[in-house]
Amino acid sequence: ELVISTWGLNADIIREDVYAPFEEENDCTIVTDEGGTSDRYTKFSNNPDASIDIIELSQAEAQKGYAADLFEKLDYSKIENASDLIDAAMQLRDENGYGVPYTLNSIGIIYDPDQVGFEITEWNDLWDSRLQGKISIPEITTTFGPAMVHIASDYKGVDIKSDDGAAAFEALAELKPNIVKTYSKSSDLTNMFSAGEISVAVVADYGVSQIQNANENCVYVVPASGTYANFNTIEVNKNSENKELAYKYISWRLSADLQYKDAVSDLNEAPTNKNVVLTEEEAKNKTYGDIADRAKVIDFTFVNPLLESWVDQWTRILNS
Repeated sequence: ELVISTWGLNADIIREDVYAPFEEENDCTIVTDEGGTSDRYTKFSNNPDASIDIIELSQAEAQKGYAADLFEKLDYSKIENASDLIDAAMQLRDENGYGVPYTLNSIGIIYDPDQVGFEITEWNDLWDSRLQGKISIPEITTTFGPAMVHIASDYKGVDIKSDDGAAAFEALAELKPNIVKTYSKSSDLTNMFSAGEISVAVVADYGVSQIQNANENCVYVVPASGTYANFNTIEVNKNSENKELAYKYISWRLSADLQYKDAVSDLNEAPTNKNVVLTEEEAKNKTYGDIADRAKVIDFTFVNPLLESWVDQWTRILNS
């Protein structure tokens, strides 16, 4: 039995495409413990000796586990395809020495051109006064909240590490008149667009299709200046008694065949295996190819120690 802590999104598809073939090949049963990233990490960190063998996390939460030494340092020679990662994923793998990035996503701008009245092409356009009362951005505590702080620092032309985000929060204060509300779930944006509450949003690529299915006039733009990416990683509990099976599961998740299948299915998972080739249509709304090449990876060894202060400043400026 292999116990995996995971999100639970598209559970039926994952069960059929990912778990069932692995169970048959390895004569085992996969049991899942499902929930949000932060809740699952907190639960695991409070009891790392529990039955969880593998935990799938966003970069930010995974970094907390690295700092707390909760995960197994991996022997990548035991993982097929671990040397076939795209450059950014390989860099992240080698820097942390723990889990392996198996998919990535990034953010862009989605907007309704008819409601906006002009073309949006860059992050700096969000500060345009013509967008007063029209924008929604991700809440600071979400996966891409810290990315929004980085974008604000870029708007000011300041290296965020030089001032711990001070200029970014000045920029967010300037952006506030344009912001209707922040959001915690990308699914909330669909309702806000449909209700006419907003006409512009900063959104993760995995949320784009849902919005466009409900509001086909919406256009998604990834600025030419680049974007910020998040890798989801597979971590092994250092206290797991099923490490051999865990290694096999990671190898399966990184296989080119499975990564291609997951990319073109409703999972919409951008591949980290560099041998996966997608057509232009298959790559739509994914962090792949040129978009992946232009994506910057956030350093959570820098962000996490500052996050409590950032949440306080964010709340005071944007949610008061």
